[in-house]
Amino acid sequence: MSTAQFTLNGRQNRELIALCMAESGVLTPYLERGRVLFKGSATVSCLTRRLTGTPLRICGRITANGMKGNSFATPQLGIRAQVQHLKAYASTEPLKNECIDPRFKYVARGCAEVVEWLGQQENPQGKGWATGAGYGEKIIAILKAILATAGGTAPAPAAVPFMVRVSVPDLRIRSGPGTNTAATGKFTGIGVFTITEVKDGPGSTKGWGRLKSGAGWIALDYAQKI
Repeated sequence: MSTAQFTLNGRQNRELIALCMAESGVLTPYLERGRVLFKGSATVSCLTRRLTGTPLRICGRITANGMKGNSFATPQLGIRAQVQHLKAYASTEPLKNECIDPRFKYVARGCAEVVEWLGQQENPQGKGWATGAGYGEKIIAILKAILATAGGTAPAPAAVPFMVRVSVPDLRIRSGPGTNTAATGKFTGIGVFTITEVKDGPGSTKGWGRLKSGAGWIALDYAQKI
């Protein structure tokens, strides 16, 4: 029997491990349920790039090629830095606390107002967080799977009609259930509104509600049911 011998460096070994794991399908059922815990740095970065099209990022810092991610004194500060980094993408409003995210300044503020726009391929400005296709949709899918399995039962669909309270003055009204539909150019303003129909759609984890007035649809993430 002939024997072939190959010498691989550390980087090549990590890529080979990631390729085998990604293409074997062994992780697929766990990814679909959002139950994968990654540990390590370099190999994990190779694997996440294979699975999502982008290396693992910790508070915005790519950990490819074995680069060490940012570290913080406490878990609370680490989470705060991550939230600040996401806020940089989602909003132009100032931070409530001192900025501890070392890469906050590199983000184009407000370039990804909805989760789906975190992927550069789906972002209208081509900016976003990750280069992999459908990045934001994958996050939404995992979140919905987690919410559906919490307590062992899927949440029951909302009974309509019902009333909601909006506490923000500039909640945008859209022509359909999703950020992929045209904005009407109008806003709800602060007040109480009646919802007559609820549908899933991009840009809202809680769904979109049709206003009784006929003005359009609003994201229920920003409305409180009463």
